[in-house]
Amino acid sequence: MTTLSQVSSNCDKWITPQIVVFAVLLLSLPFWIEAVGLYQYLGIEIAIWIIFALGFNLLFGYAGLHSFGHGAYLGIGAYAFGYFQHNVGVSLFGGLAAAMVAATLAGALVALFLSHRRGIYYALMTIAFGQVFWFAAIKLHWLTGGEDGMLNIPRPALDLGITQWQLDDNRALYFLVASLTILVTILSWRTVNAPFGRILQAIRQNETRAAFIGYDVWWFKLAAFTISAMLAGLAGGLFAMAQESAYPDTMSLHQSGLIVMMVLVGGGLVNFWGPVLGVVLYYLARDFLGSITETWLLWYGLMFVTMVMFKPEGLAGLLSDLKFGSGKAPAPSPSSQPLAKEA
Repeated sequence: MTTLSQVSSNCDKWITPQIVVFAVLLLSLPFWIEAVGLYQYLGIEIAIWIIFALGFNLLFGYAGLHSFGHGAYLGIGAYAFGYFQHNVGVSLFGGLAAAMVAATLAGALVALFLSHRRGIYYALMTIAFGQVFWFAAIKLHWLTGGEDGMLNIPRPALDLGITQWQLDDNRALYFLVASLTILVTILSWRTVNAPFGRILQAIRQNETRAAFIGYDVWWFKLAAFTISAMLAGLAGGLFAMAQESAYPDTMSLHQSGLIVMMVLVGGGLVNFWGPVLGVVLYYLARDFLGSITETWLLWYGLMFVTMVMFKPEGLAGLLSDLKFGSGKAPAPSPSSQPLAKEA
């Protein structure tokens, strides 16, 4: 079975061939997406959820921490972006900064209560906190608009000082979102392949041993959760700008469950690119199956169950098998080989 520890020789680089291919596909998407029968806004959705999924997989795939209420931080980012535009000033960078700060603070606060837990208790507490934020979004009508949501959120222009780039058009907005997605991908790649990422993998494999050899497990779990929430907040801010609104449904268990399904189906537990594959597969399945039947989510669910039962490594694991031969995983790099036992 392929594992996240089996990294390539490119792990010490900021830019890899895979990242270059990914960037080319993202930046060229507006020029060919309609030719294949899809639409421009779909690209925006996919790019935003890739940011969300990469941040979530830092926690879920690399640290092995099961967060089932992560939609809350997506929603917090969306509301913070909207609140900034309505009450502070119409500013792109200000709104995105507010979204990231709000989600980071919420994530850090929750992580303070979670990081000394593990296993099922950790997972259940993430659900509980997620529901608290969702309930607050519904009841705090003066702040969030309640069940009606926060409406008429403007799309501020990209102000570069010497010029402004209007983002009213979906294609213009897409290039902004795609650029941020590429940046997040590069930073995520370096994070998971830095010592910080290696320690998270050690915690996932055996938390007790990681603590025994001197790592402050509590701090690393808190940091992973906080960074993951921050990226969810960035995705939420972009989502609010794309939708020009923010709703409590963004924070629901349904949204939290979707990101888990995307990462699992894509193979986020075994491959850095798993979340990307999972997001793309979900949205293509939604549009393709949705054009055939109203019960498309049932068929997607059956695909998810089948994948978990017969190929738990997900789509990334399946592609790896096709590349290296059925049942054969790529050889691990020397740095990931276990140390020989002393005589």
